[in-house]
Amino acid sequence: MTITLPGTGSTEVRPVGRAADGAGGRARKGRGGKSGKAGPVTYTLLTLTALVSIFPLYWTVVAGSHTNAELAASPPPFVPSASLFDNFAAALEQAPIGKAILNSVLVSGAITVGTVLFCTLAGFAFAKLRFRGRGLLLALVVGTMMVPTQLSVIPLFMMIADLQWVNQLQAVVLPTLVSAFGVFFMRQYLISALPDELIEAGRVDGASTFRIFWSIVVPAARPAMAVLAMLTFLTAWNEFFWPLIALTTANPTVQVALAGLGSGYVPQQSVIMAGTLLGTLPVLVVFTILGKQIVGGIMQGAVKG
Repeated sequence: MTITLPGTGSTEVRPVGRAADGAGGRARKGRGGKSGKAGPVTYTLLTLTALVSIFPLYWTVVAGSHTNAELAASPPPFVPSASLFDNFAAALEQAPIGKAILNSVLVSGAITVGTVLFCTLAGFAFAKLRFRGRGLLLALVVGTMMVPTQLSVIPLFMMIADLQWVNQLQAVVLPTLVSAFGVFFMRQYLISALPDELIEAGRVDGASTFRIFWSIVVPAARPAMAVLAMLTFLTAWNEFFWPLIALTTANPTVQVALAGLGSGYVPQQSVIMAGTLLGTLPVLVVFTILGKQIVGGIMQGAVKG
């Protein structure tokens, strides 16, 4: 399009429509100096980061398939051998790994479900409900995070002994069904992710508080619930101190069972690593499932926004 500049009598040709957008885009790209595509340096750094992260798991597979002498050789082996399955069998014979994995799945699953449910309920109450003493109760909940876990071991063990729960799985599950971190985490997420207008709209439609929680709060809090579930499951699965006190070697969790592997004057590192690998596989499965939920929830929120 030709435009006559006022006061000068000269003309200027300017692009119109898509041509103008293309010219503006090229100008913005030129001023920015960079495009939105990742370069080879970015891919190289990401590849190195992935390799460094995967190497401990790969080394567990390698160490679980070689003897102590082979691991002490110079250079050490970096390729797994067929002895890995024999070491799996040895680990299953030395400790009740199968029963321990089942117990850990039950314990970690129950703790995860309870923590996510109760912490989401409490987080919703502290974030969106108005009641007397809300700030004081929240301060008390957060304050429990400052108390060392070791201080509660003796009274907690006395309590489960009175209930005759020693060497039973509920002795490990019930004390950790709610966490102060989970309550605070869900509260902080719901404050910003859940608009008050949605709750008010639900009340106008006649929905109860529980119906609002189930139909409005839970869908909005799904990404945070997935993160909390993953963190809680990993923490419960890796817990060693309290299960060692509350349970025995006849009814252990994974971490307690792994403590009995490779016993002897010279511990068998291959058997220990093989048992560790068996105890790690369920965690990888859970992480893969919840990782997809986390990414899916984040992308769903980004598209809606």
